[in-house]
Amino acid sequence: MSELYRYDFDHLRNLTIGTVDYVSPGDIRVLLDTAAPQNTALNTGTPTLFPRINGFVLIPNEVGSLVGLISWIGVENSQYPKRKGYKDFDLIDLPFPLRKMSITPMGTLKQVGKISEKRYVLARGVYSFPSIGDTVILPTDAQLKSIVENKEPNSVVKIGTAPIAANADVTINPDKLFGRHIAILGNTGSGKSCSVAGVIRWSLEEADRTLQARIAEGKTEPETKLNNRFIVLDPNGEYTNAFDDLNCDIKKFKVELTDEEKKTFKELKVPAWLWNSYEWSSFSNASGRTQRPILRRALRELRSGEVDGISSFETKVRSHFSSCYASLRVDLSNSANYKDSATAFGNKLKSLIEDAALFENTAEGEDIKQHFRDLSQIINGIASSKFKSFEKGGQVIEYYVAFTRTDVESCLQGINSLLENFGGVAVYVGPNEDTPMPFDVTSIADHVERLSQEAGVMQFVDFLIMRMRSMLSDTRMNKIIVDKEDITLDNWLGNTINGISIIDLSLVPSDISHLVVSVISRLVFEALQRYRRMHNELLPTVIVMEEAHNFIKRYNDSSDEISTSQLCTEAFEKIAKEGRKFGLSLTLSSQRPSELSATVLSQCNTFLLHRIVNDRDQELVRRLVPDNIGGLLQELPILPTRKAILLGWASPIPILVEMNELKPEHRPKSNDPDFWDVWTMQRERNVDWKALTDEWQNINNEPEDDDLF
Repeated sequence: MSELYRYDFDHLRNLTIGTVDYVSPGDIRVLLDTAAPQNTALNTGTPTLFPRINGFVLIPNEVGSLVGLISWIGVENSQYPKRKGYKDFDLIDLPFPLRKMSITPMGTLKQVGKISEKRYVLARGVYSFPSIGDTVILPTDAQLKSIVENKEPNSVVKIGTAPIAANADVTINPDKLFGRHIAILGNTGSGKSCSVAGVIRWSLEEADRTLQARIAEGKTEPETKLNNRFIVLDPNGEYTNAFDDLNCDIKKFKVELTDEEKKTFKELKVPAWLWNSYEWSSFSNASGRTQRPILRRALRELRSGEVDGISSFETKVRSHFSSCYASLRVDLSNSANYKDSATAFGNKLKSLIEDAALFENTAEGEDIKQHFRDLSQIINGIASSKFKSFEKGGQVIEYYVAFTRTDVESCLQGINSLLENFGGVAVYVGPNEDTPMPFDVTSIADHVERLSQEAGVMQFVDFLIMRMRSMLSDTRMNKIIVDKEDITLDNWLGNTINGISIIDLSLVPSDISHLVVSVISRLVFEALQRYRRMHNELLPTVIVMEEAHNFIKRYNDSSDEISTSQLCTEAFEKIAKEGRKFGLSLTLSSQRPSELSATVLSQCNTFLLHRIVNDRDQELVRRLVPDNIGGLLQELPILPTRKAILLGWASPIPILVEMNELKPEHRPKSNDPDFWDVWTMQRERNVDWKALTDEWQNINNEPEDDDLF
């Protein structure tokens, strides 16, 4: 045998503790020798606790050693063990208590290098299962550390130690941790929020050490900051000070800022012109049959009319009358629209005449004005031929009799003749209803009302208009969604997707909290899609969603209504399925994984599991985890604070980790209430309810002119 792979069999013999008694792909039973250590093994070179649940043992084979995780230890009655070299003729074959244990195969530990310079490398998977009677040994201290240590490139971020493996350092590779989605799960008080803040902080601190070394070598300009991108969606305002001293841009967003907070925070703005048509429909609770088409048309026309270069007279004419042309084409395909609903169709023609007159008044040049007069004459002739009226009780009743298909075709021909002078018919010119182009958000209700009157469907849209006006006039909301600062798409993206953006959602009105999260996550995703298309490179970005069970809920998609909660979940499901291709990953934190979207959870490749007590949550986690980890998950209900199980893509083997301790000033604000110290006056809590309610009710702040509609 080559010295490269030769084992030290003398040392191996000293580490033997038993033999294999039973083998299956997921479970291996071991019969312990009568001389195996009872509680502490001294034959490994250092004192080692053995046997120990969730400890490691090795089974040597032709490629190295199979690594097994101890999942069960017990005593069973068996035949008296035969002692080698002795003949026990006089023993009666009665049941004899023997120690046994069950282990779960986890991977293969390979020895690399000569015996004098040997080192070990852990590989995922089992290359060869053992046979009955194979020797089971204790790992040495060096082997234990090789099992839990991550030898992959860039695995330089220490997140904790492994108590089960001689307190070896547990390190991760940020490319693997953040390159795919990670779920950090655990009950309140288990250290979950500290782990979220910790993995970000420890990763960036290690990255900064590498950056400083590059600066010292002259490879990077002095005072260069880290080029990282984290967007922390913080529903409880916990992470405000968690990253303050890191060498990167840190921006904090919040609503309802006091004068003192304005020194630290920026006002959270998610202007409603950034929303797409589905988000507008969800916000206004628009029904699908009549209200959403009207709303989408209003969005198209408002977006196209407020942008330089698109708002020229010719473009407005083409856009407006192309839309009218498309509407009449729909009517032509359904005779009921112009026969059974003749009065509504006549009112639509009347609106067309009024629109033509309006454009005629604003047109420059007699030739152009004449085009609009010609259209008015054609449509007026058709409408007048079907117009009827009569007097009843002193009131004049006006109506239209049924139009013919020829009438509708004549109207279409007239519009087409007009549009030939402005570039021809276009289904739509300019931005669509989902393009984030700025427009006056406060005017959308009026525009929807005008379009409804034109289409003769006002009776179906009046409640929609009322809801939109009511919600847009709500001062709690319009500070967030109404743009009063001339925000552009590029500076909004630049402020959000750069450095660490901590978005405090604690005071965002519940009516729009899901909508705000949905818009932010969708825009970040779409921006990274376009970045890859433009540069053919990825822009690594992480969205951190705290209390994810409140924003990424399971939903029933059978309803026709688009709720803000469903919209938010759908945005994250799309990111979970496609985000990695564009450099966008999720870090989810939740105390109720059973309430999370199954689609999102199933796309997570790394799990950091803190204490989980609820049976449903434990069962869900067992079904989701990507590794066969035997009884390791049975520790979930009794894990102490700061202890967690790391498994999945970022870890070569599932391991119990004692997480690094964060300094008090770096911890998220999620400490338990200090009842005793407050009760006993060791900590004072002075309450000025008048000052609190004045700030709450905005009594001392006079409304600004632009807050009023």
